[in-house]
Amino acid sequence: MDKNTVLGFVLIGAILIGFSVYNSKSYKEQVKERAKADSLARIEALKNMPADSSSSSEIIVSSGDSTSNNKSDAKIPEAIYKDSLLTAASTGKAETYTLENNKIRIAFTSKGAQFQSVLVKKYKTYDSLALHMVKKDLSNLDFSFFTNQLLNTSDFNFSLLNKTDTSLVFSLPFSGSAHMDIEYILPENSYMASCNVRMIGMKDLIGRSRTRMDIKWDLTIPRFEKGYDNEKNYSSVDYKYPNEKSVENIGRRKAEAQESIPTKIRWFAFQQQFFSAIMVSENNFNGGDLAYKFIPEEDPSGNLMSCSANMSVNFVYSDDINIPFSFYFGPNKFRTLKSYKKGFEKIVPLGGWLIGWINRVVIINCFDFLSRFIKNYGIIILIMTILLKLVISPFTFKSYLSTAKMKVLKPEIDKINAKYPKKEDAMKKQQATMDLYKKTGVNMFGGCLPMLFQFPILYAMFRFFPASFELRQQGFLWAHDLSAYDSIFHLPFRIPLYGDHVSLFALLMAVSMYFYSRINLQQMSSGQQMAGMKSMQLYFMPLFMLVLCNNFSSGLSYYYMLSNFITILQTLVIQKFFVNEEKLSAQLKAKAAKAKPKSKSRWQKKLEEMQRQQEAMRKNR
Repeated sequence: MDKNTVLGFVLIGAILIGFSVYNSKSYKEQVKERAKADSLARIEALKNMPADSSSSSEIIVSSGDSTSNNKSDAKIPEAIYKDSLLTAASTGKAETYTLENNKIRIAFTSKGAQFQSVLVKKYKTYDSLALHMVKKDLSNLDFSFFTNQLLNTSDFNFSLLNKTDTSLVFSLPFSGSAHMDIEYILPENSYMASCNVRMIGMKDLIGRSRTRMDIKWDLTIPRFEKGYDNEKNYSSVDYKYPNEKSVENIGRRKAEAQESIPTKIRWFAFQQQFFSAIMVSENNFNGGDLAYKFIPEEDPSGNLMSCSANMSVNFVYSDDINIPFSFYFGPNKFRTLKSYKKGFEKIVPLGGWLIGWINRVVIINCFDFLSRFIKNYGIIILIMTILLKLVISPFTFKSYLSTAKMKVLKPEIDKINAKYPKKEDAMKKQQATMDLYKKTGVNMFGGCLPMLFQFPILYAMFRFFPASFELRQQGFLWAHDLSAYDSIFHLPFRIPLYGDHVSLFALLMAVSMYFYSRINLQQMSSGQQMAGMKSMQLYFMPLFMLVLCNNFSSGLSYYYMLSNFITILQTLVIQKFFVNEEKLSAQLKAKAAKAKPKSKSRWQKKLEEMQRQQEAMRKNR
């Protein structure tokens, strides 16, 4: 082979090698350009999710040279999810959309397709600010489920699929035309919005064994009312079991509380004193954890409590999965809550079966009836107090009459005590006293039983006024809000249990209680036992109620004050016009003189037998 032939083969080889290198470089450039084009196409498909240049999860795609400064290079998300569409959605820019009716206005964020803020219309905070049940950045609602990895909806930016005047549909796309939609519907004239979580075409992604979705909702509720302690005492987290009438709460009047619920529940409520955020699962929650923690009064944020719920629901495995929920954002007004027919009204703390029945059937109906004609709630409380006093006036009269009879018989009782001064004659003294009462027809418990009848009403009012939404921000005389304490003077210091202010209604209530107790003591017969109770009834109880009610609802103190003054007036009227002690004494003596011996009852026979045994034992000693 000559020299020219060798040179020709070398040149041919160099040309082939150079062409191969050139083709390889061109192929790599084409693959890279195609990858960039595909990534840009995915991002463009999500019109509401443009790439965020400030996101730390993005990288720059270049030609392979680390020193390249090609300005046409595109930014694409780092592949932190197995589905590239989810990776793109995880860095999308959040948009805000609004649904509104005449009751509430809800702002939604596309980040997690959830509530951003909820404004309850027609109501204000005590400081006359707009009342936001949900504030921006104080709520996070997260739906979690498994595909080929754990996904949390709050990590993704959803696109807006559809919007009408009453509904919004957010969508999160997956590869292969599968998508997850979250639909919100807000009807007219309603505090409740429905929510449908749909997973369409995701049957193969989810798998047959993963038919559970977890729900986590964290919500911080702001302060809305005047008195921190009162607002705190009537706020909690409640929940309801399916097919049960009653409602449970995880605790009241605690700084914080939590509870694990192992069985199904229908709904749970983050309950402030007068407003609530309630989440309902139409197919029931499987159970979970509920918790709250109160934020200190001095905290500058102005928030009341942090609430959290960790729940789960099951769904039917199919190619079109729908999981329905509902959300209530509104007032804890008994009639309003009851209108939704889900047992929401049970969160209003009106008391147990008897006290609750008095409030629901008597007090609330009376209150609602009077409010149709009278707009001043101070006048309504006055009229309602008078009506209640008229209803129980027969019992008041009977109680006074029984007390008057006991007072008239006091001289005869003193004679019996003088006749049997020794301790060993206690049985004889008791027997003689019982015979006297029997002859005169006096029931020694007659004055107590009618008073016991009034205690449920008094306690019902104690539960009703602080929880009555109707009294919220209703002023009367010097009180600006009958649902909170009134204050005529602010103290420069705080007295333990009493507070840092002076409530005039509480002070007047204590004064009325003192005079009421004084009149009662005058009507009762004196004695050693009465002397022991006098200081407690006359001084301690008014002072105790003054301290107790200083921070309570001024409407409650106002009611107790009215009740005491009306009872004093009733007593004076009965004493002056209906009961004459001289005539009553003559009637009892005449009745005792005419009384015929009656057969002894079993109790009297047993008492006499015990007396004889006691006497025999004394003689034996």
